[in-house]
Amino acid sequence: MPRYRASSNQFRGLKKAILHRKNSLFYKTQNGAQVGDLFMSLIHTCELYGANPLDYLTALQKHSAELFRNPSDWMPWNYGERLRRASASRDSGETTLPGV
Repeated sequence: MPRYRASSNQFRGLKKAILHRKNSLFYKTQNGAQVGDLFMSLIHTCELYGANPLDYLTALQKHSAELFRNPSDWMPWNYGERLRRASASRDSGETTLPGV
């Protein structure tokens, strides 16, 4: 039987899944469980791409109008660039985000 070696990243991902499964025993409703799943997925995706999950979720709340207009610009792997462009447009006096 062949042996497989798992990397530390694989173990970390598994650890998060196991922890989430353990914590999900305490959701009171199906909707609560779905919301918890959504947030766990977002948090883990942020961590995989090197983004701070709290900063990311805060940015989504602060820029909700722009998020609804162009959600693909607000993914964990590219929202930093979008924030920089929003900041630059604010500094130059523009009232809307470029490209929106």
